[in-house]
Amino acid sequence: MSQELFDAMKQSIVDGDPDLAAELARKAVAQGVNPLEALNQGFVPGVNYVGEQFSAGEMFLPDLVIAGEAMKAAVAVLEPELAKSGGQREVLGKVVMGTIEGDIHEIGKTLVVTMLSATGFQVYDLGVDVPVMKFVEKAREVNADIVGISALLTTTMVKQKDVIEALEDSGLRPRVKVMVGGAPVTQSWAKEIGADGYSEDAVGAVAVAKQLVGS
Repeated sequence: MSQELFDAMKQSIVDGDPDLAAELARKAVAQGVNPLEALNQGFVPGVNYVGEQFSAGEMFLPDLVIAGEAMKAAVAVLEPELAKSGGQREVLGKVVMGTIEGDIHEIGKTLVVTMLSATGFQVYDLGVDVPVMKFVEKAREVNADIVGISALLTTTMVKQKDVIEALEDSGLRPRVKVMVGGAPVTQSWAKEIGADGYSEDAVGAVAVAKQLVGS
């Protein structure tokens, strides 16, 4: 029985249907399905599939956005159940994310936050227009593994380097890895400023983050 349910869960993410995703999550709870299994065998495969299709150019940014929304709806139902059962989603790592000071672009960053959360990272989203030191303070406070800095303007992108330098000054590097992204950001820029990882999209960001916590 549960395989059918898992397939439906996966499909609800692929279709980007938050209402259905939440309903299926509640159904799983009512049927006594382990919430962790529901996540890992039902919903996460949906996120992974959308990610693969996106990378292959078969699905597009709006598909990712709605899949992320559906995943959020499912997680909102299942997380309290996990807490009750004393189960914990395996946290792959802690990530502090934000769009750098002077930049108020939200969509790309929010998508990365959603995808990272969906795949098992604990993400602290600082929002947009985030001052350099706020990244450092938050990373220290939560004992972060990764700091992710988004910038969509060439004028603000230079501040990604300031964050890396501030992390160094405060003694948090090299333990805290840094990933950067945003439209004007390139692999060579990431290398130039000493970032540990770069991705041009949210799916790639998940792969980079997994690699950074694995290394």
